[in-house]
Amino acid sequence: MNINPIVLSIPIYFVLIGIELIYDLYSNRKLYRLGDAIGNISCGITEQVTGVFVKVATVAVYHFFYTHFSMFDVPHTWIMAIVLFVGVDFFYYWAHRFSHEINLFWLGHVVHHQSEDYNLSVALRQGSLQKLFTAFFYVPLALFGFETEWFVYVGAFTTLYQFWIHTEAIDKLPKWFEYIFNTPSHHRVHHGRNPKYIDKNHGGTFIIFDRWFGTFQAEEEKPTYGVTTPINTFNAISAHIKPIQSLAKDWNAVSGFKNKLKLLFMPPGWLPKENGGMRFPPEITYLNDQKFIKTYSNKVSWYVLFQYTILLAGVAFFLFNYKHFSGLAAAGVASMILFHILVIGQVLDQSLWANKLEYFRLLTLGFVAVSFLDFGQHQLIIASSLIFITLNAMWFSWIYSPQQTATI
Repeated sequence: MNINPIVLSIPIYFVLIGIELIYDLYSNRKLYRLGDAIGNISCGITEQVTGVFVKVATVAVYHFFYTHFSMFDVPHTWIMAIVLFVGVDFFYYWAHRFSHEINLFWLGHVVHHQSEDYNLSVALRQGSLQKLFTAFFYVPLALFGFETEWFVYVGAFTTLYQFWIHTEAIDKLPKWFEYIFNTPSHHRVHHGRNPKYIDKNHGGTFIIFDRWFGTFQAEEEKPTYGVTTPINTFNAISAHIKPIQSLAKDWNAVSGFKNKLKLLFMPPGWLPKENGGMRFPPEITYLNDQKFIKTYSNKVSWYVLFQYTILLAGVAFFLFNYKHFSGLAAAGVASMILFHILVIGQVLDQSLWANKLEYFRLLTLGFVAVSFLDFGQHQLIIASSLIFITLNAMWFSWIYSPQQTATI
């Protein structure tokens, strides 16, 4: 299966996000903020771009067990497709649940929960490390005899289902549907950092597994979204690094190999008694119910949106064509994309280094145009690229100054 349904669905994702944005503007519910939404999408880009390399290893785990230890030759029928779909969702429940209940696994999943808003862009916010920790949960399906290619394809559709449930625009659905399936209401609970909502509703497509295994919680008061220790950044690269730094800090604070090992496999917040014991999530109060907010002038907003649109076009080209690249070329393009995400995140965070990094980012684009195109054959393209980059640098110098953009 050469076609990745998730990548193919990217245009549909953005159409639906556009519809939700129009709804938001019409209803004035303020579901979207520029920095948070771009941060969410950037995390998704980071996961997809790094996934080009990571998926080779994670799919290889499944394929190894399928080719060497499968017990049956499962036929490709509609009935077995449904069995596989339910099976993938069942093991997703456990992978997802343990990703919340084991510190090391939480490292891979926490990125998805960092957004303090709840809209369709949050569905795209995924952690690059998550698949490394959850790949082994699906091995029973390989042992049973579900073909690797089939598993990857059906598994993609269980992921696609979860896109639409990341919204506040849909209230509760008919009771029979809410009883069986995961819905926006159930998943809003899952993203809440209210103590009663934490570690609840882990199901992907089906909510019945939560009902069976004691992790179901109905939506009552409006959830407060995010993580208990806010990351206070819209930078997708920082969003991946900060949880690692936090775990490393706890690791250094804990003494003894036994406690260090327990730290990795105990629930998030755990510390041994000599270090203060379990840190339970705080109740939501006015003081800790404040979002990380940056305000931007219209000029800065339009500049960022323009640059980000160009980045998205480059990402789409890479994801649809990376199989035609050499390994070194793919790694180079992926690194460039991640660097661009880093710099745009710095601009959104209004970092003191943002202006210097943005000029350097534009300079690297010029370097790429000059270095990798044959000047004799692509004179017009190179000249046009350099003019375009120069105009963008002039535009940025005109509109951006950290002192001119207020922070609240």
